[in-house]
Amino acid sequence: MTSAQLYTIIALAVYAAIMAFIGCFSYGRSKNLDSFLLGGRKIGAWATAFAYGTAYFSAVVFVGYAGQHGWNIGLGAIWIGVGNAILGCLLSWLLFANRTRKITKKLNARTMPDYFEKRYNSKGMKIFGAVIIFVFLVPYSAAVYKGLGSLFSAIFPGVDTWVWMLIIASLTAIYLVAGGYVATSYTDMIQGIIMIVGVICLVAAVLTHDSVGGISGLIENLGNFKSLPDDPNPTTGSQLTNIFGGSSFRFLCFNIMLTSFGTWGLPQMIGKFYAIKDTAAIKRGTIISTIFCIVIGCGAYLIGSTSRLVLGGKLPEGGIDAVIPALLMEVLGNGTLGIILLAVIMILLLSASMSTLEAVVLTSASAVAVDLIPSLRKKEIQSDKQMLLTRLLCFAFVLCSFIFATQNIPIIVSLMSFSWGVVSGCFIGPYIWGLFSKKITKIGAFAGVISGLVTVGGATLVISLTNEAGFSAAAARSPEMGVAAMAISMIIVPLVSAFTKNKKEDIERVDEIFECYKEN
Repeated sequence: MTSAQLYTIIALAVYAAIMAFIGCFSYGRSKNLDSFLLGGRKIGAWATAFAYGTAYFSAVVFVGYAGQHGWNIGLGAIWIGVGNAILGCLLSWLLFANRTRKITKKLNARTMPDYFEKRYNSKGMKIFGAVIIFVFLVPYSAAVYKGLGSLFSAIFPGVDTWVWMLIIASLTAIYLVAGGYVATSYTDMIQGIIMIVGVICLVAAVLTHDSVGGISGLIENLGNFKSLPDDPNPTTGSQLTNIFGGSSFRFLCFNIMLTSFGTWGLPQMIGKFYAIKDTAAIKRGTIISTIFCIVIGCGAYLIGSTSRLVLGGKLPEGGIDAVIPALLMEVLGNGTLGIILLAVIMILLLSASMSTLEAVVLTSASAVAVDLIPSLRKKEIQSDKQMLLTRLLCFAFVLCSFIFATQNIPIIVSLMSFSWGVVSGCFIGPYIWGLFSKKITKIGAFAGVISGLVTVGGATLVISLTNEAGFSAAAARSPEMGVAAMAISMIIVPLVSAFTKNKKEDIERVDEIFECYKEN
């Protein structure tokens, strides 16, 4: 056993023990459905801010996005991190946090589909929303497993990837099923701190690497970079140092919009606002969460932008997904201090993935247990049975996503690219307009949900059938499709509402709902 493997196992064992303890400790505080899903709506600023930030960034961001875009675009990729922090985090908190907290509390809505039903008086929207969440978020969680599994495989080349996926699944299931949202809030705090410390240390280690030479050396060396003759993705120094992405400017813009504005309609992100306790906590949480996202987002893409220098311009054997694992081994694989730091970084990436996974699983399980099944049954489910069903479904979804990930089905990884666009494209219009306008009708809201699905689904079908590359060609256009779906949803909702009317009783009901904004 190498030193890197030993230190990683020790760090993993300590981390697992802490997570298990938090799950058991939180069990007593998650006896009813409100506390299990929302922590009794009493979660503070720090816990909510870290919950939002850690749900935002997973190992997929580091391994997939930062590795790929940093390698291909260079320094311009850092704008994705900036956009995520300013647009995806700061603006989301400023515009939606307080209104979401107040209106969901008034409606006693626990989930996004539940909000749709009670805001628009539409059980159909609730069922449709729950199905969308189930179909598109569970495969996304499978991609989280695969991203993290490849990292651990770089340190433990003799161990099958599925073993690490099973460890991730088991840890997540233990504290999530036991403690629900309360447990995830505590663990997100710890995971967030680990992520911040890990990213700062990693940035320092990468920038001081001989091939990089600090910030000034990074710019100079990237500017002088020349691709190897056999490089499958050749580029130039001017491209890698172009702060606006050079020839990738259009691609960069769409990725910024998708990964930033996409959070405005994702139920696992918006759900954090349901649980925060008061307006004062929102003000503090806005600042904390934004700082967190700046450090993690910009740090990840900065690290990715150094990859060609650190790896000598040679793409690793595993392709673009192996860029960050190879970079970590190159920078931290030698020396006791570097190996200890490598173990910390692995726990950082484990934390990032588990926090995202728990948010997705809790959202998916509640969509079925709270929204879908009760809506399809004529007989009301008792509270204790619904609570048990939610716990069982959390476990089932963890298991389901693990099984999907181990099958190595290519479409699962590709589907991850569509999940943000589809889910946010369906929900963003009805969600946001429902917070701000009394004039939005049930038909208008439903049209917004359907428009997002039709936009991405229709474009995917057309591109796949008309291009020789098939689905791969559609996958390459997923950022554009996702952004288009969100924009169309935002336009369709008020447009259709302008040509339709609410019933008199619905108008009175909405007026009463909006009274919540006058309350402190």
